[in-house]
Amino acid sequence: MLMAHPAVLRNLVEQYDTLRILRAEDGDAEVQQRMDDIAYTLCVATGTRDVDSALVAARHRLPGARPEDDSLLTA
Repeated sequence: MLMAHPAVLRNLVEQYDTLRILRAEDGDAEVQQRMDDIAYTLCVATGTRDVDSALVAARHRLPGARPEDDSLLTA
């Protein structure tokens, strides 16, 4: 699997988080489409199938992620 560059992942995560904070899912169709596009790109870039998993995987690959980070473990 190709791995996205950390700068690309950081940018995607920041865009997604910004749109989510601004409640873009409640916005107009163009804004909702942008959020869906970013979510899809995150999934492709991380090899996951849903945006929550993609966000965890992307954050885990960013510089500074702790090696002992247990966020990928299930309870």
